[in-house]
Amino acid sequence: MVISLIGIFLGLALLIYLAYKGCSIIWVAPVCAALVALMGGLNVLDTYLGEYMSGTASYIISWFPAFFLGAIYGKIMDLTGSARSLANKLVSIIGLRYALLAVILPCILMTYGGISCFVVVFVLYPMGLAIYREANLPRTLLPAAIAFGSFGITMICLPGSPQIQNIIPTSYYGTTATAGPLMGLLAALLIGVPGYFYLQWRISCARKQGLGFVEDEKHAEKGEAREQPKWHWLCGLVPLIVVVLILNVLPPILKSFGIADLNSNQAIIIALLGGIAVTCLMNLHQLKEVLPAFNAGANGSLAAIMNTSCAVGFGAVLKIVPGFEVLKNAMLNMPGSILFSEAVAVNVLSGATGSGSGGMSIALETLGPVYLSKATELGMNPEWLHRIASIASGGLGTLPHNGAVITLLAVCNCKHKESYADIGVTCCLIPTVVSLLLALVFGLFV
Repeated sequence: MVISLIGIFLGLALLIYLAYKGCSIIWVAPVCAALVALMGGLNVLDTYLGEYMSGTASYIISWFPAFFLGAIYGKIMDLTGSARSLANKLVSIIGLRYALLAVILPCILMTYGGISCFVVVFVLYPMGLAIYREANLPRTLLPAAIAFGSFGITMICLPGSPQIQNIIPTSYYGTTATAGPLMGLLAALLIGVPGYFYLQWRISCARKQGLGFVEDEKHAEKGEAREQPKWHWLCGLVPLIVVVLILNVLPPILKSFGIADLNSNQAIIIALLGGIAVTCLMNLHQLKEVLPAFNAGANGSLAAIMNTSCAVGFGAVLKIVPGFEVLKNAMLNMPGSILFSEAVAVNVLSGATGSGSGGMSIALETLGPVYLSKATELGMNPEWLHRIASIASGGLGTLPHNGAVITLLAVCNCKHKESYADIGVTCCLIPTVVSLLLALVFGLFV
């Protein structure tokens, strides 16, 4: 049992180290899983072909449609110029004086509108680069601004978000995407305010030190500037609104009329299809961009879901080694409410897998039925379990080996040692503390 527990921590440490060094999680995850299995007394080959592949495949089966359609939707918004036109409009309203806000707000709006954070990174980096160049701010501070807007508030806190971190808990607790509105809005405030002022403080420190913008030599605009959509920034705003409305308004309407009872997985697919259709209709003059967008989005979705599913496969192996039983019992029997237990479990497993959605899936698959049963006994609203799980997935899940973090730094041409500290504070440390704090406070009312 002790050796197995040591194996879990060694496998996790190796996973983080190799990911930090830029190694692909697609081969790193099974290697680290093999180490965990070996030290857990399991047959490595059987474990790889069995639990590891089963965990990887199950995640793909459950969530590939959302990844696939989300990537296509985001790519159409990108290649038609819709997303960029909306971002530019926001920048023109906000101004360079508030350069940080001019980067964060478009990220928040786009992720709340259903665009994958991976796509937002590619769309917003050129715009953010131009803003920081004009404001003469260090380029190494830009990844944290993009991460804070893309990975945090809308993805894990705001009710009604179509992001997968807000959809996964619905499968375990029978809730909807709007679950726990008060807790979600409070979390957004507790994460958003200190995170923003921290990044603003970092900008002030850079200015006092005389640090300014240094050009990204690897970044160069490819080809001629794309034609702007006929409806300009509305082509970027309307599809986002459509996705959110379809996800949160259509299912209860259909249910009330007895037409259909959609679960969240079905609703997110319909919502993304609606977003794709509206974007195409509003950009009929740019149909030549649509087919390449479908191709690029489809190909991009494979990389995104493979990175996450392989991390889930690693977590699936963790679940069957003897040492995991010790961790599981420690989480279930820790003092405090089941909300605090869940916050710890989701944070730990998200950190272990380097994926908020992957870690949350493992935590809820293993412990979700227990939490729901105890919540029913206590008369606790399961929406609280939903929201705490979602918030906690944005904590330790954004450690250095997180796939989105690695992608972001690669796109921004920044190294971990240059930019991760600020990402760590705003996207890892603050959400972790907030998830644990809210779990403690709301647990007092049970």
